[in-house]
Amino acid sequence: MSQKRIEFKNVSFRYQENMPWVLKNVNFVIEANEWVAIIGHNGSGKSTIAKLMNGLLFPQEGEVLVNGELVNEENVWNVRKNVGMVFQNPDNQFVGTTVRDDVAFGMENQGMPRELMVERIKESLQAVGMSEFERQEPHRLSGGQKQRVAIASVLAVSPQYMILDEATAMLDPKGRKEILQTIRHLQDKRHVSLITITHDLKEVTQAERVIVMNQGEVWMEDTPRAIFAKKEKLIEIGLDTPFVTKLADEMKAAGIHVQREPLNHQELLEELWTSHSTM
Repeated sequence: MSQKRIEFKNVSFRYQENMPWVLKNVNFVIEANEWVAIIGHNGSGKSTIAKLMNGLLFPQEGEVLVNGELVNEENVWNVRKNVGMVFQNPDNQFVGTTVRDDVAFGMENQGMPRELMVERIKESLQAVGMSEFERQEPHRLSGGQKQRVAIASVLAVSPQYMILDEATAMLDPKGRKEILQTIRHLQDKRHVSLITITHDLKEVTQAERVIVMNQGEVWMEDTPRAIFAKKEKLIEIGLDTPFVTKLADEMKAAGIHVQREPLNHQELLEELWTSHSTM
């Protein structure tokens, strides 16, 4: 029985034969039920990785495997049953005249029985908090609501892995927060592996593991805390660090002891309280 994971084995990719390699000898594994954030500067290859996982592209060198199955043209539709993808602009994924029709689309393509489709539509919209909009026209929804519907559409086909390619990039802070809460809830309840391609540092801090891409190669791979502790190296390759990380540095420079790298405001407050109580 094959192990439930996504594997990149010595993967290299370029869009045309006379163009530079976008990915160069990339190796990593994403395990079942894991949340992995993939970050990097523009052109680092992170969105190309997402398309290779989903069979939208195929590598010129190396192998991409999903649950031990090679991703190629012969079995790409089997792969897409296991690997769902939510894009940056949800409007690009809408095909139905109502929210209900749109969520049903992927299941219709897979030939699911109507009874199962009705059940999945209800469950998926409920999971993302959009049940009351089932009969609504998608273009009347807000940006955050549209992205929730896009997630529900992918969720309805019950994938083991869900890729969110800059899925919060076009949202305002409120919408971004709602989507992050939604995907965290989904991972807890549905045991879905999440792969987030993102520039959003809050999104990165919530992941279990981070893969940092630089010039088409895996530059670093570790927990968010360990990654952001190397802030000088991140800045060198054009990446930012969370505000709380910068604030913690200022505290250290001012002589305030910070025991561990904080990832959010709550952890920073705890560090301040601990420092104050030992003075």
